[in-house]
Amino acid sequence: MVKHIVIWKLKASAEGASKEQNAAKIKTTIEALKTKIPQIKHIEVGINIVPSDAAYDVALYSEFVSVQDLDIYQKHPEHVAAAGFVKKVVESRVVVDYNAV
Repeated sequence: MVKHIVIWKLKASAEGASKEQNAAKIKTTIEALKTKIPQIKHIEVGINIVPSDAAYDVALYSEFVSVQDLDIYQKHPEHVAAAGFVKKVVESRVVVDYNAV
């Protein structure tokens, strides 16, 4: 099982919306991919609830059977479209992918 985790710090405002509005849109858009991309075994998006200078705003946790399935997900047109929006509203991003034993 491959775990794919991404966290984002959002711009204070972007695309005509507030950070909170964009966080909510990221959550609904990315979680909707579960019904569109069969390689996703699990996906959830969380919005930070404890403000801190060290905190990021949105976290993605997802699972795939293999690195190949993760690659299919990342190249899927629905994911590419979602990522296009995210890139417009994000200030910074970190990611980790690992094999769970």
